[in-house]
Amino acid sequence: MKATIKDIAKAANVSPTAVSMAINNRRGVSQQTRKRILRIAKKLNYTPNYAARSLISKRSCTLGLIISDIADPFYPELAKGIEEKANSLGYSIILCNTGLSLEKEKHCADTLLSRSVDGIIFSTVVVDDPNINVLIDNQFPFVVINRVPFKHPSADKIDYVIIDSYSGGYKVIEHLYRLGHDRIAIIAGLLKVSTAVDRTKGAKKAMSDYGLKFIPKFFVECKFSRQHAFQAAKRLLALKKTPTAFFVQDDNMALGVREAVLSCGLRIPEDIALIGFDDIDMASLTGIELTTISQKTYEMGVMATQILINKINGEAPSMVNKIVLDAELIIRKSCGFSLHGYQR
Repeated sequence: MKATIKDIAKAANVSPTAVSMAINNRRGVSQQTRKRILRIAKKLNYTPNYAARSLISKRSCTLGLIISDIADPFYPELAKGIEEKANSLGYSIILCNTGLSLEKEKHCADTLLSRSVDGIIFSTVVVDDPNINVLIDNQFPFVVINRVPFKHPSADKIDYVIIDSYSGGYKVIEHLYRLGHDRIAIIAGLLKVSTAVDRTKGAKKAMSDYGLKFIPKFFVECKFSRQHAFQAAKRLLALKKTPTAFFVQDDNMALGVREAVLSCGLRIPEDIALIGFDDIDMASLTGIELTTISQKTYEMGVMATQILINKINGEAPSMVNKIVLDAELIIRKSCGFSLHGYQR
């Protein structure tokens, strides 16, 4: 027969309430007791009865996740962190894909609410996103991740987990300057989202600090599209005076720029230096070896999920969670560091 919470309680010599607290990762039992209970539960092959739990708690034990583009290599790692953390706490995930459309984002949010999810994780918000208004008005649990709606009237009341994109943009330009580059192209994402805004601001500040000239024709908004980035790089490389380096605001676009550089018969990094942003799995592959900024994508997903479930359970602190992770420059071969070292 299937093991129950009472069976675990008897084997662990604790109350069923203590077992429930341990399995649902709630406060009330010590860490040592929690580990012992979970070890016994695993030994007895215990699996939670989510249907019964839902009837008792009036919850679906389901979270919604809204992303922009499942084909972008950034999102699978993010979703993995979210799903694994959610599953460990007894929740499942419904994933929605917006394709950078605010209308589709609204449809996704409405659909998730109609499915009675207990909370939503947004990775798609724009700087003044209107689709979170209904959630705020109804005090519905949600967390934003990767991006922040910093122009929204209620921005100060919104929980988020992000990377320090401003610092990341600054570090990229600083690194390229130290390698001797002074004609740096910036392939931007979408300037109505905070990641692109902050990475651009950080890059421009570094250019100013190091006496580099910002060249408007070397700045192209490519909406986080690999194909758009490919086309933009081809145009820039056809100029009489071309860039010597590219700062690309996500790794997916950086792969498009890489294709464009190679298709022009140029070499990376000997002819063109290339730095991305995200540190997707593909970035470290032999032959690509892309210098990039680590997003700590999996960790962001885990943190955002824990914050959301704490909010759902009424265990969140009264203050708003605003977590900003450090941006780490991951140096590989695509910017030339391994060949030439610092020149300045």
